[in-house]
Amino acid sequence: MTNLTSKTALITGSTSGIGLGIARGLAAAGANVVLNGLGDGDEIERQRAELEAGPGGDVIYHGADMTRPDEIEDLVRTAEARFGAVDILVNNAGIQLVSPIDEFPPERWDAIIAINLNSAFHTTRVALPAMKAAGWGRIINIASAHGLVASPYKSAYVSAKHGIVGMTKTVALEVAEANITCNAICPGYVLTPLVEKQIPDTAKARGLTDEQVKRDVLLAAQWTKKFVSVEQLAGVALFLCSDAAENITGVALPVDGGWTAA
Repeated sequence: MTNLTSKTALITGSTSGIGLGIARGLAAAGANVVLNGLGDGDEIERQRAELEAGPGGDVIYHGADMTRPDEIEDLVRTAEARFGAVDILVNNAGIQLVSPIDEFPPERWDAIIAINLNSAFHTTRVALPAMKAAGWGRIINIASAHGLVASPYKSAYVSAKHGIVGMTKTVALEVAEANITCNAICPGYVLTPLVEKQIPDTAKARGLTDEQVKRDVLLAAQWTKKFVSVEQLAGVALFLCSDAAENITGVALPVDGGWTAA
């Protein structure tokens, strides 16, 4: 098993869903963890304490608004002040809206691009100097199958995720000789709160029931006919942090039940 003792992982959007699953996986491997995200304060503290009570290191929470570059910088600086460096950066924060593009609210487009794409630029640019100084780093961007292929009614999300894949490749080349890797994980559908919330909107847009959306829309392209689990994604992230993956960089890795193979 990969041992991340003495490493520090910062995971954005990690108070629920994929981010929390990855935080649990990295903490179980021994890492210090910096949580970030929205939610009830008492519940976030419960999650933080639960993680810290496990086999990993210390766990802290920072409530940076991922639309605000100044707060994002403070998130990274706080982690560095506490732990010395952010060794593992997981850019996971994301929001979604399902809507035809001619009805897409401009302010929602701006928010999706800010949180799903721009925030990863800001965390990366701030965290990289300490990674370079330490001579080791892992940047993992949570993209999507929608970073590789499109679906209707998701123009902002698809644009942001395609952008994340492009940024992943560029950063990988820039830091290739610094013992830092940068990769994107491209999940298919995971039944996270984000996906659960978009089911009624998709049903309305397509004139379907919620169950039809799950069967005929969400899993239609996943040849395994199974939702991806957060535990599976945590396992992929853990592998990308291992010595075995030190020559894997600039990759957009599908975990999508065969969706993008067709």
